[in-house]
Amino acid sequence: MNIGFIGLGAMGAPMAGHLLQAGHAVSVWSRRGASADFLLSRGAARCASPAAVAAASEIVCTNVTGSADVEALADELAPGFAPGAIHVDFSTIAPSAARRIAARYATRGVDFVDAPVSGGSGGAQAATLAIMWGGKSALAIRLQPIFEVLGKTIVHVGETGAGQVAKACNQMVMVAAIEAAAEAARLADAAGIDFSKVRAAMMRGSAGSRVLEVFGGRMATREFAAGVEARLHHKDYALLLDEATRLGVPLPVSAAVGQQLNALMGQGWGQDDTSSLLRVLESAGQRGPAP
Repeated sequence: MNIGFIGLGAMGAPMAGHLLQAGHAVSVWSRRGASADFLLSRGAARCASPAAVAAASEIVCTNVTGSADVEALADELAPGFAPGAIHVDFSTIAPSAARRIAARYATRGVDFVDAPVSGGSGGAQAATLAIMWGGKSALAIRLQPIFEVLGKTIVHVGETGAGQVAKACNQMVMVAAIEAAAEAARLADAAGIDFSKVRAAMMRGSAGSRVLEVFGGRMATREFAAGVEARLHHKDYALLLDEATRLGVPLPVSAAVGQQLNALMGQGWGQDDTSSLLRVLESAGQRGPAP
């Protein structure tokens, strides 16, 4: 297939690389030209603009930061799309933004698919992402050759915007678990007990989880350098809390976690790992430093 890819960061670059390796013709564009060099060396074609990527592709994939970024890209891509083309967005954005983009594209005969992913940069590199997508079910046949190259779990959740709702639910549970791990670490420390030993016991019990393994491990070793930048989880929480407000859905635990993420950002740790939620607790005047 002729596939376009825009958004060649920690997630997008390996995803585009997998598509190249699978034999697809991949056209790319990037605001920072150097970010595409690795893919160009493997056979990707550089385009001069997003519209040129759209003109060269039957499906264009994007993976950028937020709603405004995707909406701006959609405006730039639209003139290049031929009727029948598909824009697949792997970013995490507001469900309402996904629906707006889909409505604008519909007037051109172009389909929009919101397909946020879970698994982080490690999952992108290993092609083991969980892909939750929203859009017309009839598009599944055309999307399968892309999705099967990038992920292990592929779920069509519903119509446009449904993928973003699923991602919001995913982030809600995951980051709440990171906060819970941070609180467990803080309690263990206050009691004078080594959290690494507490965590080892928990991993064998009913609290064992991927979050406790990865983020709890970073707390135990105090390795707060970015694995997952906390600013991205902060952005995701703003989106899900906004959606909850729009729908009138009470989310008391998520609201509290959102405030902890606000505090983390206020401390200037947004580019550090989300395990820094432990440092937020430590900086609240309790025993123990927050270096």
